[in-house]
This record gives sequence, C-alpha cells and structure tokens, in this order.
Amino acid sequence: MQMTRRTSIAVALALTWGLSQHGVALAETYPAKPITFVVPFPPGGPTDAMARLLASEVSAELGQTIVVDNRNGAGGNIGASMVARAAPDGYTIMFGTSGPLAINQSLYSKLDYDPRTSFAPIAYVGYLPNILLVRNELPASNVQELIALDKKDPGHMNFASSGNGASSHLAGVLFNGMAGTTLQHVPYRGTGPALADLLGSQVDMTFTDVLTALPYIQSGKVKPLGVATAKPSQAVPSVPTIASQGLPDYDVSVFFGVVAPKDVPQDRLTRLNQAFATVLNNEEVRAKLEAQGLEMTDDTSAAYLSQIIGSEVSKWAAVVKAAGAQLD
Repeated sequence: MQMTRRTSIAVALALTWGLSQHGVALAETYPAKPITFVVPFPPGGPTDAMARLLASEVSAELGQTIVVDNRNGAGGNIGASMVARAAPDGYTIMFGTSGPLAINQSLYSKLDYDPRTSFAPIAYVGYLPNILLVRNELPASNVQELIALDKKDPGHMNFASSGNGASSHLAGVLFNGMAGTTLQHVPYRGTGPALADLLGSQVDMTFTDVLTALPYIQSGKVKPLGVATAKPSQAVPSVPTIASQGLPDYDVSVFFGVVAPKDVPQDRLTRLNQAFATVLNNEEVRAKLEAQGLEMTDDTSAAYLSQIIGSEVSKWAAVVKAAGAQLD
C-alpha cells in the first residue's frame, strides 16, 4: 500500500515527536547505568573509607549503583589522569584530594592534566587536619618551646614524612619557612614506617593527619604539639592550633572533593551535586565522616570546590618551590 503525501508527513511528525520525547526521557532518567567512582589511592586508607561511605549513600539517593574503582599510583595522578580523559557523560567521577587536585600540579613536571581546567567540580566534601606530633622524650611541650629548642642548636632536629613531596613533607617545609627553624627532612616510604620510627624515637617529629594520629595520642605514645589548621580539630579539641601558638597563617590540611571530567552536561553535574549535598547534610552521614576526623562546612557547592582548588594550587606552588621538590 502506498502512502499519500499527507500520511507520510504525519508519520514523519510522529516519529520526530517520539524521538524528541525519547531524548527528554533519556535526559530525565540520568543516571541510567552504574557510575564509576574513582579513588586515586589504594583500598583501606582514610580516603578509600570516606569514598565507600559516600558511594553507598549517594547510590541510594540517585537510585543507581556507584562502583568504587581504586586507581592508585604516582601520588594520585594515575586515577586523576584517567578521569580527566574519561568520556564527559557523568558516568565517571573522582573522589579527589589535595594531592591530585592541587599539590601535584607543581610537584610533578610531566603532569598530563591541570586540576583547574581538566575537571568539572561537583561537590566539596571537607578537610582532614594535619597535626604535629613529637617523640615523648623531646623537651618541648608546645610550638614555641620547639622553635626555641631548634634555635638553640640549629639543624639538630628532624621531621619524618611519608615521602618526598607528600603533604607531611611540605607541612615541615612550610613550618621551617614560617618559624625560621631548620628541621631536617627524613623521607620514608609511607606514613606507617615514619610513625614507627617516631614511636621508636628514631626521629624527632612528624606531621600527619589527625585520624592516623588519634590512637597514638590517646595511648600516650606521642606528644601532640599543635593542630595544623586555622581552627581546632573536633577529633582532638584539647590540642591547640599551631596558628594560635605564634604562627597565625599556618594552615595545612588535606581537602576532599568530587569532580568529573570537564564538559559533562550541566544538568548532570547539578543532579550529582544535589545528591552529594543531600548526603553530606544528613546528620548520620556527617557523624560517621566526622568520626573519621573529617571537618565539614555547610558549603558543598561546586563553586566552593573550584575556589578551594584554585587557592590550594597557588599556595602549594610556593611551598613546593621553596622545598625544591620535584617528582617525575
């Protein structure tokens, strides 16, 4: 049977309307398949634990599975590079930290992404304060006494870090620059070995995150001299900040944020931000994250995360330059 011209036009219009409605339906059903949540660090650490908690909660909020994918290596660069090159469709996102989203920009000479331009920010999560720990035998009970001890005999004290270019290394560099001290850097292959030698009094001090430090502080195996952020930590409220002990601008922490590849459609970014914001403002979820040492704010916006990334890139560029640290 042959179609008349009028019938053909009617069929074409019906198909066009159907396809347009199908397109609307597709847009409205995002996410329509599992989302990959890249964690650029190994399983089992604090970053991984937070990411898995968020993945579970946000999955329920979106009504879609979120699969945590650990892509560790090169200080977080391997996972970050993978996400930066992923399809901009909203189905690959990353739980980023200060390393891949700020510090590494200056630390690595051959970085194939720029944290300020290669990603679309989704949500700011919070930050984990660092804390200055010293061996129990060290005759200093506060930051000013530590500074005086160093100046009495410059260069005789050292600080351990989890490796060259790690935040624990740069925290010591920043401390030296602001306090005028000459603490010598001793790099280790990870936080565990550095803490082991601190406990054994093989090194004088270290800068590490409060979550890692808490059991050793509670057991009295180390002395905490100061929290390395502008505000005290909820995890150790009795420990004063380094800033309040004569170094008012000293602020070192690890921030956490969720990002996607650049050019993801705005409606999908908005949907993701709404889901993460809902979860991050849930009292039970906040309590669990804060129990892991995380400090949170009321601003979970993409704009705030973008601001944090920009300011942290600039801040650590100056510290890395002063340290003379360079990794490839």
